Amino acid sequence: MWSDADEVALREEAMEWLAAWTSDGLDAISYEDLGDFRFRGEKFPLRDRQLGIRKPAGMDSAFSITTTYRAPGQERPYDDRLGSDGFMRYKWDGDNPEKYTNRGLRAAMEQKRPLIWFWGVAQGVYKPIYPVYIVAEEREQQQFVVATDGLQNIESTGRDVDEVTKRYVLQETRRRLHQPVFRGLVMQAYGTRCSICTLRHSALLDAAHIVPDADPAGVAAVRNGLALCKIHHAAYDAGIIGISPDYKIGVRGDVLSEVDGPMLEFGLKGLDGNKLSVLPSAKKERPDQSLLERQYRRFETGSASRGLRADFLHSTDPPG
Repeated sequence: MWSDADEVALREEAMEWLAAWTSDGLDAISYEDLGDFRFRGEKFPLRDRQLGIRKPAGMDSAFSITTTYRAPGQERPYDDRLGSDGFMRYKWDGDNPEKYTNRGLRAAMEQKRPLIWFWGVAQGVYKPIYPVYIVAEEREQQQFVVATDGLQNIESTGRDVDEVTKRYVLQETRRRLHQPVFRGLVMQAYGTRCSICTLRHSALLDAAHIVPDADPAGVAAVRNGLALCKIHHAAYDAGIIGISPDYKIGVRGDVLSEVDGPMLEFGLKGLDGNKLSVLPSAKKERPDQSLLERQYRRFETGSASRGLRADFLHSTDPPG
């Protein structure tokens, strides 16, 4: 049996190890690399190879959960999703509430143990989200309610909280879970390269939304994403550059007439008329042309930066 001290130490060391491997959560990690983790000199699997819930022998509570990767258009075996209250749901393993894996998650809830959520972003590649906490169980729906870090002390599942708090919870969940998963999916699709300049340094790359995520059409899916370096991401969001439905880059007219240093000359002005240098090999993962067209029209009319600012101000209302 695991002692309380050993279990706490294991969870802390596993999360520290993941932070080092993934550049503090920027990068995804393969199943093979997960096998390199050791606790006190012994190999310790961080996720279960076959099951979605990892409940180690001799430990009362579950250690990690996994959401399986499915290619665009394919359904996942379990419907892990964000509820209207801002909390994620994670389905039972099967339909028996007393199955040892389900009891492990129930124990993690009762003991307030932190878990790691491995979210599949490609075949055999996962984005680890941690720590997450089980805060409630919905037996009729055969699922657990999961809170991300910073929300575990909110006792309610959201039904009784005020609208301001609910909005904050939704924003925090997107930041802690959806945005890292979105980044993982986009970076896998683009081979961790800027689609414009092919820069490969992960720390200098962002997963950019074509349509902002605050917009109802701004889905957190690869087809609404572009891998961009931080300069080109900022330029895209500011409406300095636009990308047409045929993947051609446009540069705003007033910027083309400016005179400045080599960054402006070659890094921005020189892009005008070029096509994207990197696109996903899978057609289903390429930028949605209707979404590109929508944003390109805003770029052409000069409303892209104004719309982005409005979306930003709306989506970052203070929680109180």
